[in-house]
Amino acid sequence: MKIELAENYGFCFGVKRAIKIAEENKNSATYGPLIHNSKEIARLERDFKVALTDDYKTFKSGDKAVIRTHGIPKNELEELKNSQVDVVDATCPYVTKPQQICQEMSEAGYDIVIFGDEAHPEIKGVKSYATHGAKVVTSTKELENVKLGERVALVAQTTRRVEDYLEIADFLIPRHKEVRVFNTICNATFENQEAVRKISKKADIMIIVGGKNSSNTKQLFSISKDNCQDSYHIEDENDLDYSWFANKTFCGISAGASTPDWIIQNVVNSIKEHS
Repeated sequence: MKIELAENYGFCFGVKRAIKIAEENKNSATYGPLIHNSKEIARLERDFKVALTDDYKTFKSGDKAVIRTHGIPKNELEELKNSQVDVVDATCPYVTKPQQICQEMSEAGYDIVIFGDEAHPEIKGVKSYATHGAKVVTSTKELENVKLGERVALVAQTTRRVEDYLEIADFLIPRHKEVRVFNTICNATFENQEAVRKISKKADIMIIVGGKNSSNTKQLFSISKDNCQDSYHIEDENDLDYSWFANKTFCGISAGASTPDWIIQNVVNSIKEHS
């Protein structure tokens, strides 16, 4: 069986940057998971004494708090700084961008629409920067009964599908006098999605590696499934079922932006051993 990795996959710039920051700040704690990969979080805690807390109020004056790649709400960041906590910001610059846009556009009088998952930490943070509030949606249906002003600014979660984002933009543009559409989907997301689309059209089985709670991995899996019915989302080699590979001749592999190379290599090696 042929095994081939997608042209682009795995760690993006923001994740590499965040992990380097965490490794350089031993004996610290991240507020929320630094990235959406539990195995890598465990490695950081084991090898670099970088702990994890889900409550920012547990940080005391002098403690070192590493801000996760997805960012945190504006008020929580301000509270940490006001409490004399040593804040080390590992927020991905691609996430900082929509935060800034939301604040600037909201203060300029635009109604803010955010395309993304309201429960996702990235969107919780981005929304908090819209001074006068924002509407978060995942589809045009959710906009049908929403009253917006003449001027609207639109941003997207960095890991969403471009095609889905364009649907939201196409819905808003003819209905409002001015619609500012900002391309806040990061390059790595776009490149990984294009690569998985390309390889999944050739493969007869696809393996997508990444955390079950990783938004960008879920998007890769969705695209893969569109083109290759036998697509599977796994966290590591322990999730593999080798019966999936019976009578298969081409296995394509991709991985989410929070998936480290060592996990991807373990998956490749396991498939090779059993094929």
